Amino acid sequence: MIAGVDVALVRADNPGPLTLSGTNTWLLGRDPCWVVDPGPALDAHLDAVAHAAALRGGVGGIALTHDHGDHVEGLPGLLVRVGDGVPVARTGRLGPLRALSTPGHSPDSVVWIADDVAFSGDSVLGEGSVFVSGQLGEYLTALANLRTLGLRLLLPGHGDPVVDPQARLAELIAHRLERERRLVAALDGGARTVDALLDEAWSDAPPALRPAAAWSLAAHLDKLDAEGRLPAGVERPSSTGRATWSRSPRCPSCSPYTCCRPAERR
Repeated sequence: MIAGVDVALVRADNPGPLTLSGTNTWLLGRDPCWVVDPGPALDAHLDAVAHAAALRGGVGGIALTHDHGDHVEGLPGLLVRVGDGVPVARTGRLGPLRALSTPGHSPDSVVWIADDVAFSGDSVLGEGSVFVSGQLGEYLTALANLRTLGLRLLLPGHGDPVVDPQARLAELIAHRLERERRLVAALDGGARTVDALLDEAWSDAPPALRPAAAWSLAAHLDKLDAEGRLPAGVERPSSTGRATWSRSPRCPSCSPYTCCRPAERR
């Protein structure tokens, strides 16, 4: 039980700079329960999820927030443990859950809503900011839409539960807009290369996180371009991480990163 909600957390033992304290698998309700994100393909984790589900009367269905490996690689193994006939959903409705599209971290990202509780995957983390691989405008719109739902609890894919969703969502929107402000200032000052833009707008990112910052930079540049606010001759990060001078849209394929921390570095 978390904040009065009949939900259980099983956290995978895969901590790291990209997964924070590990990937969260959530179980909602009972008789049956509903699983959100099976997590990585770790036997100990999947055994723990199956055991927690059995204590709750079995699994009615499994909802996926997005297709990154640390959230979905355990799906086949979990189905072996709980039954191959259990329905799996990536969008639409599943039992008490309904999906809200939140592209940004990945093109297929969704947040699953159950009444006033949101299972946010990597669209909203328990700490820090989400890594944005594209569709930044749509992502900001999705965050604004979440603020209108009167949510009382956010259950993220990484980190601890968020008991003040309004403040958290406002924080993430403000963070992205501040990144945009710094990027526009850099462009206005004449910066045009990837390195120069990162130096100005992501000056707080350590060398190990510059590749992740470059993906977020690409998403911000795409947004400015779509709005007609991007100057000519701006170098863009490519989908392979190499710089390109092309003005064509960046490849929308998912980044190899799942998230980074802390917030001010993305």
